[in-house]
Amino acid sequence: MRYAVIYEKSATGYGAYVPDLPGLGVVGETLDETKRLIREGIEIHIRMMQEQGETIPEPTSSVEEIDVPLSA
Repeated sequence: MRYAVIYEKSATGYGAYVPDLPGLGVVGETLDETKRLIREGIEIHIRMMQEQGETIPEPTSSVEEIDVPLSA
């Protein structure tokens, strides 16, 4: 499955979450660290859901970047 991940920069590092997997969020000092942590988090989150007999949510979120011109 392919889940959308949202990365956000903060004053102290980065955060990431997966809209389709509520309750899953990570923070890291660098973007690379945060990417590693969210990948591991997704795998652990899904494994725990399976062990508890929960239904794994289908990915439904999508991401698009939209260019918006700045007015002077």
